[in-house]
Amino acid sequence: MKQRDRFFIDGDWTVPSSTDLFTVVSPYTEKAIGQVPRGNVADIDRAVGAARRAFDLGPWPRMTLDERRVVLARVGEILDPVAGELDELVSTENGVPIRFHQGSLASRFKYYSDLDLQLQEVRTGPSGEQALIVHEPVGVVAAIVPWNSPLFLAVAKVIPALLAGCTVILKPAPETPISPYPLAEAFAEAGLPPGALNIVAASDAESEALVRHPGVDCVSFTGSTAVGKSIGAVCGAQVKRVSLELGGKSAAILLDDVDAEEAVPAVLNGGMFSINGEACVAWSRILVPRVRHDELVDAMCDTARHAVIGDPLDPATLLGPLVSPGQRERVEGYIALGLSEGARVAIGGGRPIGQTSGWFVEPTILMEANNSMRVCREEIFGPVVAVIPYDSDADAIDIANDSDYGLSAGVFTADDERGLGVANAVRAGSVGIRSSGLSVAFPNGGFKESGLGRQYGPEGVFEFLETKAIGFPPGFDAAQVVAGS
Repeated sequence: MKQRDRFFIDGDWTVPSSTDLFTVVSPYTEKAIGQVPRGNVADIDRAVGAARRAFDLGPWPRMTLDERRVVLARVGEILDPVAGELDELVSTENGVPIRFHQGSLASRFKYYSDLDLQLQEVRTGPSGEQALIVHEPVGVVAAIVPWNSPLFLAVAKVIPALLAGCTVILKPAPETPISPYPLAEAFAEAGLPPGALNIVAASDAESEALVRHPGVDCVSFTGSTAVGKSIGAVCGAQVKRVSLELGGKSAAILLDDVDAEEAVPAVLNGGMFSINGEACVAWSRILVPRVRHDELVDAMCDTARHAVIGDPLDPATLLGPLVSPGQRERVEGYIALGLSEGARVAIGGGRPIGQTSGWFVEPTILMEANNSMRVCREEIFGPVVAVIPYDSDADAIDIANDSDYGLSAGVFTADDERGLGVANAVRAGSVGIRSSGLSVAFPNGGFKESGLGRQYGPEGVFEFLETKAIGFPPGFDAAQVVAGS
C-alpha cells in the first residue's frame, strides 16, 4: 500500500483540512494499492491562494523565459531515471498496459525547455505607428486531468503553463491520485518557487469549486464532453479563459487500395488497443470500402484474436483491465445496445476466459453497423470498434464528418497524395496518414464538441498567454527600448 498523507501546496507538504481519503484499487487485482487525502473546498482555497500569491508577488512570472526553461529542464532530468517506476505506478493505478507509458515523459520536458518562443516583437502599422506586442502569462491556471493518462496529460498542461509564466493548481482524478506525487517531488527538487505548482486530489464537487474560484484566471480541462460543457458555461459566465480537450468518436478510413496486413494492426492499435480503448483520440469507427468489407473484418478479427490480454505490468500485454467496475458496465451496456440496434459481434463481446480477477472486456468488433447507431455516435471508452462500410471516398468523408465530435482521424492508403486529399476534407483536429498524427510537437485538440483550444507544440504554450499591445508615441526609439529590456 502506498500511503500519502499530505498535499503539495505552496512548495510544502501540507496537512489536509479533513481526514477523508481516496482509496485506490488496482483494476487488475481488485485490491487496494494506496490511499491519498481527499481534498475539500478549504484545501482547494488554500491551493488557489498559494498560486495567486505566487503569481501576483512571487518570482516565477518575473523570471526570464530562459530561467524558467532551466527549471523545467532540470525536472525532466530528475524524472528520467525513474521513468520505469512511474510507468509501473500509472499502470497499477489505471490498468493501462505499461507499453503505452514507456519512454516519453522526460522528453516532453526537454521539448518545451528547448522550444523557441518569441514573446515580444515591435510591430509597425500602415502609417508608421509602432507598438510593442507582448505575450504575457494569463495568470493562475486550474489544470484538471482525467485518469486514462494521468501523468502525460498533467504535464501537457503543467509544462506549457509554467513555461508561459503562469502558476498552476493541478487536480488529478480520484482514480489516479498517487502518480502526481513524484511529479511534485521533482519540481520541488528542481527549485520551482513555492506556489508555482500546487497539487490537490479532489472529486467533482471540489473540482467545481476550483473552476468557479475567483482566484483562477484560466481553466484547462481534459475529460468528457458533458463535463466540459458545464465547465465552459461557468467560465463563460465569468469571462474566464478556458481550454477544453473533450471526447471523440474518431474515424479511421481505410481506402480501397489499402494494404490490409500493414493497416489493420495499426488501426486497431490506434483504436481498441489504444490504452484499452479508454482514449478520447481512439479510432472507434472503422470505415472500410464495401467491396473489401469481409476481407478487412476477417483481418481485424485475426489481429484481435491474437492480442495478449492480462497483467498491465507485463510488457507483452496489449489489452489490460478497464479502470473500474462502473466503466466495464458502461462498455458492456454499449455492446448490448449495439446488438439491439442491429449490429453483429464479429469477435469478442464478453469477458476474457481465464481472467479470474480484473475488470476486463474482450476486444470487440461490431460489424453490420451504420453511422446512425448510438454505438457509432457516442463515446464508449473501451475496447470496442464499429465497422462501417462505404461506397466511395466522398462517402467515407461524409460518414467521418457526420459526428458531433472532431478530435482525431486516420487515413490508410497506398497513395499518399490521395490520403492527403481525404485528410484535408476530414473535420478533425489531428489526422494521421498511415500514422497517429500525434506528437508533443504537434497541436492536438478538437473541432465541434471535441473541445476548444490546443495542447502540445508552441500552440500549447499560447493557450496560457495573453496578448498586449503597447503603443509608442511618434519618434520613440522602439528598437532600442526592446533591445535593452
